[in-house]
Amino acid sequence: MRLGRVLEIIEGKLISEDADLDTEVQMGCGADLMSDVLAFTHADTLLLTGLTNPQVVRTADMAGIRAIVFVRGKLPPPETVTLAQEKGIPLLASKYTLFETAGRLYQAGLPSCGLFESSLRRWREFFDSE
Repeated sequence: MRLGRVLEIIEGKLISEDADLDTEVQMGCGADLMSDVLAFTHADTLLLTGLTNPQVVRTADMAGIRAIVFVRGKLPPPETVTLAQEKGIPLLASKYTLFETAGRLYQAGLPSCGLFESSLRRWREFFDSE
């Protein structure tokens, strides 16, 4: 899904000045724990988060996140915007909660990053080993 389409679906705003709205994301992930982002996301993912500090951008860069959407009407401080620009990670904003923003994108066809399948597989391995 292109970032331009993401903005339409979430009725969002573009924070980054020079973002390419034709950039494609393959899946979405909603998380406020950056350890979960590192553990469960894949390259080309759209990250939805309520955290606005620069660490979000550093984590996204390490995980190969394609773009970040800040939810709940939150806007990042200038240092986060500057770091994202340096790393080439587009920033978007949504007035909706994480739940609703993710739901809108999922309903429009953006798949999940697979956390559910990964967790389910671990649970099955745990319970089947007894």
